[in-house]
This record gives sequence, C-alpha cells and structure tokens, in this order.
Amino acid sequence: MEVIYQYAWLIPVFPLFGAMLVGLGLISFNQVTNRLRQLNAVVIISMMAVAMVLSSVLLWSQIQGHAPYLRTFEWAAAGNFHLSMGYTIDHLTALMLVIVTTVACLVMVYTDGYMAHDPSYVRFYAYLSLFGSSMLGLVISPNLVQVYIFWELVGMCSYLLVGFWFDRKSAADAAQKAFVTNRVGDFGLLLGILGLFWATGSFDFQIMGDRLAQLVESGSISNFLAVLLAILVFLGPVAKSAQFPLHVWLPDAMEGPTPISALIHAATMVAAGVFLIARMYPVFEHVPVAMNVIAFTGAFTAFLGATIAITQNDIKKGLAYSTISQLGYMVMAMGIGSYSAGLFHLMTHAYFKAMLFLGSGSVIHGMEGVVGHDPALAQDMRLMGGLRKYMPVTSITFLIGCLAISGIPPFAGFWSKDEILGKAFEANPFLWLIGWLTAGITAFYMFRMYFSTFEGEFRGNDEKIKQKLKSAAATIVLELESAEPAPNFGPGAMKKGELAATSEHHDSHDSHGHHSDSPHESPWTMTLPLALLAVPSILIGLVGTPYANYFEEFIFPPSETLSEVIEKAAEFNPTEFYIMAGASVGISLIAITLASLMYLRRKIDPAAIAAKIQPLYELSLNKWYFDDIYHRVFVLGLRRLARQVMEVDFRVVDGAVNLTGFFTLVTGEGLKYLENGRAQFYALIVFGAVLGLVIVFGVT
Repeated sequence: MEVIYQYAWLIPVFPLFGAMLVGLGLISFNQVTNRLRQLNAVVIISMMAVAMVLSSVLLWSQIQGHAPYLRTFEWAAAGNFHLSMGYTIDHLTALMLVIVTTVACLVMVYTDGYMAHDPSYVRFYAYLSLFGSSMLGLVISPNLVQVYIFWELVGMCSYLLVGFWFDRKSAADAAQKAFVTNRVGDFGLLLGILGLFWATGSFDFQIMGDRLAQLVESGSISNFLAVLLAILVFLGPVAKSAQFPLHVWLPDAMEGPTPISALIHAATMVAAGVFLIARMYPVFEHVPVAMNVIAFTGAFTAFLGATIAITQNDIKKGLAYSTISQLGYMVMAMGIGSYSAGLFHLMTHAYFKAMLFLGSGSVIHGMEGVVGHDPALAQDMRLMGGLRKYMPVTSITFLIGCLAISGIPPFAGFWSKDEILGKAFEANPFLWLIGWLTAGITAFYMFRMYFSTFEGEFRGNDEKIKQKLKSAAATIVLELESAEPAPNFGPGAMKKGELAATSEHHDSHDSHGHHSDSPHESPWTMTLPLALLAVPSILIGLVGTPYANYFEEFIFPPSETLSEVIEKAAEFNPTEFYIMAGASVGISLIAITLASLMYLRRKIDPAAIAAKIQPLYELSLNKWYFDDIYHRVFVLGLRRLARQVMEVDFRVVDGAVNLTGFFTLVTGEGLKYLENGRAQFYALIVFGAVLGLVIVFGVT
C-alpha cells in the first residue's frame, strides 16, 4: 500500500497529461484531432478514470487507518528562506480527491451527449481535463504557496470554460465578471498569505496556526492584526465559494455549457473555497472574531441565495442561487467550529447538486429540439411543464435531487444539513433560525422548479409565451446597449445598434434548430451519469447519521483526536435530535405543500401573492439590486475614472512630452543660425557672455 502513496502525485498528472496530449493535437494537427472526436473523449475520460481509481484506493487506505503521508522537496532557497513543494495525503485530501474525480468522470461521460453537435467538442474536453487537474493539484498541496498556484490555475480554467462560447456576448461578459470578481478575493488572499508568512515565518497550515496563537498570546502581535490577516485569507474563499459580497459572478457563470456548470458548482471551483477554509482551520480556530465573521457571512449568504432563487425562471440560474445558499451553509458550519458537518455537507451537496445541474442540462437538451438553441427559451421554466412523461429518467433523478437538497429523510441532504442546524443551535440560536428559515425557502423553490418543469401541461409550443420571452430578452439587450455604449477603438469598433443586431442574428440562427413538437429523453451518455449520481444522493448521507457517525470519526478537526470525537459521539441525545430534525423536516414539508398548491394544483395564484408583497417580490426578482449597485458603482464608476485618467494622460502627460519636443524643435531651429563656423563670431559670443557675467556679479 505504501507504493500507492509514493505515486499519489500521478493523480493530478494523469488528467494534465490528457489535456496536454489533446491540446498539442489541436495546436499541431487541428483538423485531424477534431475529426477524432470520440477517441479524444475516450483518452480524457480514461485519464480521469485512472485518477479516480487511485483516489479510491487512497481513501480506502485512510479509512483503514494509514497514517497521513507527506512528501516534499526543496523548490527554492535564499539564505534562511526555504520553500518546499510536494504533496500530502491525509483524510481531508483523500475525501476531496474521490469527490472531485468521481464527479468529474461522470460529467465527462455526460459531456459526450450534451456537446455532441458542438464544433469545439474536443477543445471543451481539453479544458475540462485541465480544470480537473488543477483542482486535484490544489487538493494535494501541502502548503499555502502551492495552494495559491493551483488556486489561480482553477480560476484561469473557469475563465476559459465560462466563456467557452465566447462569440456570445453574454458568455464573454460572464467570463470577465467571474475573472475580475475572483481577482478581488485572490488579492486579499495573497495579502493574507504574505502577512501570515511575515508573522509566523512559515507557509505550513498547522505551523502557521500554532505560531499565530503563540504570538497573540504573548502579545508579539496584536489581536487586531491576527483578525485582519485571517479575514484577508478568508477573502479568497469568499470569492471562490461565491459568498456575500462577492457572490455576483456565480449566476452569470451559467453562460458556460451545462457540464461545466455542474463541475464548477459541485466539485471544483466553489468547493475549493470551502476546502481552503478547512485547510486553514488551524489558523481560523485561534481567532474567534474571524470565526464569527465566517459564520455570519455564511448564514447571510445562505439566506440571500435562497430568497433570490424563489423568483428565478431560468432553471440554471435558479440552481446557481441554490448553490450560493448551500455554500453559505457550509461556510456557516466552518465558522461555528463544526468542521466535520461543513465537509459532510460539501460531500453530499457535490453529488446531488451535480445531478441537479446535469438534470437541468438534460432538460435544456430536450427543450432545444422544440424551441431551438436560444437560451432565453430553452432554459426558461415558463415554457416547460409536463416533461415527466417525455423524460422519465431525468424527472426521477431531478426529483431525488430536490428531495435531497430539501432535507427530506433518508436522502443525503437531510443528514448533513440537519447536523449543521443542530451545531448552529448549540453555538448561536440566531444562526440556527436563519438556517431553519433558509431550509424552508430551499424546499419551496426547489419544488417550484420541479413542478414548473416536470408537472402539468407542456407549454413549449405556446407562441404567446415564446414571443413574450423573446421580447423581454430583446429589451434587456437594448437596455444593456444604451447603458454600455461600445467604446470607439478604431474602424473595426462595434457601432451603435450592432450589439442588438448581432444578438438578433444569433437568435434567429439558433431558432432554426428545432425539429419536433415535443421534447425527448436524452441519450444514455447523459442519463447514465444521472442514474449513477442518484445512488450517492440517496445513500451517502447514511455514513454520517448521528447514531453511527462514521464520517465524523473519519474527518475531524486537526486540533482534536479520534478519542475526543468518539467521546463526544457517545453523548448523543436522541430526543434533542428528533426535535431538531422534526423542526427542519416540518418546515420543508410545509414549504413543499405550499409549492404544490401554487404550481401543481393551482389552488393559490402566485401572481396575486406577488402583487400583495410587491416590494419584496421586486427585491428578490432584482437579486437584492446587488448587480445594479455594483454596475453603477464599480463598472460605470471605474469607466468614468478611466476616462478622467485618459484625459489627464492626453492633456498633461502627452502635453508635457509634446511641449518638450516643441521646445527642442524651436530652440534647435533658432540655434542653427548661430552655428556658422566662423571662429571670430564664436569668440565674440564668448566675450559678450563673460562681459555680461562681470557686469551682473560686479553690480551685485
């Protein structure tokens, strides 16, 4: 078994090798490589499958009690400074490796069906493999510097994948938004890393935590500085895991193909933020103020995402805000010190959220046969309905995902969410109240989504709804055009009205893709991953039941020992568990019943309720106005600042340079008449100058 640990570094290398092989083929033999589509897909999937097998073996070894394994080598040295690189395999690493590789492998299989007709099919597989490799490299990193390197690689891959359909303006804008928003968090993370190294002299997680605690206790550094450094590091996970106030990029990231939406939201990019909080737990747990900031940030984000998801009509954006909300639960759990509960929810959420996103992609794939490839139509739930009879596998798996995320027993989400709520009640009843209300809202919007999509009559052929949605989409495009006039960069610049014309051209081109009056079930390459993901979505939560919490005995904070964890588990109170679980399940059942009365049985009119609470409805529909505020303050504000800087550059900097050149030109032209080559004239000038100096200094 020791041999497996010695070659564990190959886990991120296999997907990287696949991405390099296919990427070199695209660069060197583009046409041949693109023609060998299936072969390239097999190579990429096989590389990830090998990594999955190795990860599973390592996880089993860790479950059997193998000691954590660390292997490093000196990467850089200067005087007393030594920086090591390498890899580490412990309980957290082994668990994350299995989560990432299993979800990534199933997403890659699903991609074959979803991207079958895309001309950039092979390029997408290369990006997917590079993305998976970057995340795996981040997971096995033994220190903060190596984490930061792979952290940025994950961000780069997300930029490439979110903007994969870069010829669509909305996708290009979404990629830029994700990139810029994450740079804000990453800059804070970089400052935090440098500050912690300055204070502790190490990049090792455990050493940093221990030394920081000693320095604060001895008074060598102030408590305020320790809090500041911890919060700066936390800014990285705030951006990556889409926590308030840097959550705005994640819904727009839905512009990428659905497989990457599933991978970003389930197992890679957003999971990286929660993973880093877990890795940095030795630092955070010694800074109580930072822990409180983390807890309340997570709680508010959970509530914020859930309240926005209620009014979303785009099926993918609804799931995106759901992801923001569930990540808030995980971050809140970390902030209240419930380390294992946060990671438990990370694991269960990875499987059922991947299934939900892939299910939404299956729905979109089926709808495109009816409404064409226009996202404004294919992704809008107002054009769906009754899909259960057309797409039975997709509907059943989507229902399982809805039950899991709603916290209905015995599905996976119930056990992990209930553990977080129980720990929150012990730590702070106010946080529990926020989480409890959010659980009810989650059940409501998820079953609103399910009933609107799969139950009732199919509305995809209703021309009135189609025209209404098209006109609404065109209005948004025109508003964006008027608010964001294209800058004039030269003869090739986009002129006024061209943006709308381009959008209309794409829409009219895509709208001819329909060929049926009813949707259809997706091919087996798409339904098989859904069926496989349904299994852990139902069963994997059973490893963390309060009666036999095997998960907590496997994953526990670095500051605790296994004996302490087992001793705490022995204090389990069934009565308290039934009360807490009954409260969370009760509010979820009430919310599901309300959703069925509004969207299934049509006993309650949602429009009438929205009219009665118009301000709250508008607040949710407009995403709490965060996008509008950020657009006005940052986007338009920075553009005005850029114009002013450009004006200063043009008038002051360029003016000074031009004035210098003009002065040189004028003086040169004047002096050339004095350069006549006559020595007597030069002597006269020298004599005149000396005489002038004598007169001036003689008078003074």
